[in-house]
Amino acid sequence: MTLSSTNKTILIAPLNWGLGHATRCIPIIKALQENNYIPIIASDGISLELLRKEFPYIQTLELPSYQIEYTKNGKNFKWKLLQNSPKMMKAVLTEKKMIKKWVKKYAIEGIISDNRLGVFSKKIPSVFITHQLNVMTGNTTWITSKMHQHIIKKYKECWVPDVDGIPNLTGKLGHLEKTDLELKYIGPLSRFHKKETPKQYDLMIILSGPEPQRGLLEEKLKKEILKYDGKIIFIKGIVEKDQKKEQIGNVTYYNFMNTRQLEQTFNESEMVLCRSGYTTIMDLVKLEKKAFFIPTPGQFEQEYLAEKLEKEGLVPYAKQDDFKIENIFEVQYYRGLTGFGNSLNWTELFDIFEK
Repeated sequence: MTLSSTNKTILIAPLNWGLGHATRCIPIIKALQENNYIPIIASDGISLELLRKEFPYIQTLELPSYQIEYTKNGKNFKWKLLQNSPKMMKAVLTEKKMIKKWVKKYAIEGIISDNRLGVFSKKIPSVFITHQLNVMTGNTTWITSKMHQHIIKKYKECWVPDVDGIPNLTGKLGHLEKTDLELKYIGPLSRFHKKETPKQYDLMIILSGPEPQRGLLEEKLKKEILKYDGKIIFIKGIVEKDQKKEQIGNVTYYNFMNTRQLEQTFNESEMVLCRSGYTTIMDLVKLEKKAFFIPTPGQFEQEYLAEKLEKEGLVPYAKQDDFKIENIFEVQYYRGLTGFGNSLNWTELFDIFEK
């Protein structure tokens, strides 16, 4: 079947939790356009701002904020989430009502929700994207996982951005021993492409995620890199109206970069220091880069992924409080993130919207 004649409108809605959910939707949005669908983007906060910069000519809609907050002490993160859960549930109920209206108003014929729990309609094919079939929350993992799987079950399909079988990237996060969920493993998603280009930087530092942890890591790394002699490019991960560049000694600072600039910078860098967020991991896979991880304190998923990939000899990591700049030289003893690539047939994947 060809999709050359379709003009169906598809709503794509990533969660605003850091920038990862938004950035991994970029290749999906481009593929929708290439297959003659009309995407409408819906999100909030910095995720919506980033996608508006990437796709200035695509219609965007604003959803309510889930008001996800971090704590200065990572150990308190789970309790902060529980404390904020009434606000989150209120936002989910609000977005359910908004989606119901938007389906009629904008003649939407398909939905792709990246972890937005209220973006769903029984009337049209609705797809959920997640790499977390199991949701890591420490000693409450069993109940948060069951709750998440219950939500996923109402969707027509669940797209998991990983490979099925072993080896894989997500481990027990994205793989279940038994399930009746309609799962499709679509392989790692990334907006980037690997290019052979001369190296310009010895170290690329890229920050992401909600405050205050993003800012705390920035301040720590600014002190640590004073002891590093190589050439550094430091992207703070602060999406603002205007891009700012600052040169201090051997370090070039940017507040943010667009996709084209980031792709070029990744390719020009020898190694990468970053969080172990799953979208970043997928980007590194696509670019076949060596990296060092500092998981966000208290975020069980990032801690699990960092531990898994270090254990498998792929990427070293350190806890935020323990990190010293000398740690990055451990990278040379690890294999890096290679061998997980795949070719995705978008036409087959989007067939769900043609049924």
